[in-house]
Amino acid sequence: MSFDTAVISNKCDSYMNDVKNNSTNGSCPPLRIFLVEDSIEVRDLMIENLAMIPGVVVAGVSESEADALDQLNTIPCDILIVDIQLKKGNGINLLRQLSEKRDYDPLKIICSNNATEVFRRVGRQYGVNHFYDKTSEFPQLFELVKELSHAHSECRSRN
Repeated sequence: MSFDTAVISNKCDSYMNDVKNNSTNGSCPPLRIFLVEDSIEVRDLMIENLAMIPGVVVAGVSESEADALDQLNTIPCDILIVDIQLKKGNGINLLRQLSEKRDYDPLKIICSNNATEVFRRVGRQYGVNHFYDKTSEFPQLFELVKELSHAHSECRSRN
């Protein structure tokens, strides 16, 4: 699996700018992940696995489009992981609404069992950087987050 180093580098620079602007003790905050998933079992599994990755914190969770949009207006995140089908609304509409906000640009990931090429293409249209099939690609998702966390820690050590 290859990672887009330009995206990681840009996100790393963004994290460092956040740190310089928001940190009072010089320490770098962990990567903040916001998870939009309506299945309690899948959500708990994802949270449990993400919690095991050093330098990562789940900053927020939601199971619906409207609630996620409300929370994302107040909870900053570096990585947004979205399912397509939600209890109310859907992840594609959420991504569309977020793409209209010019000042909001976390790394966007779709993790869904709707892994068709149509959804992948629409996701890219709304700024999705990665797409994982939740029925078979959880390990790759968590490996990506580990890589991003590692890149983030390298950014911290540079500054």
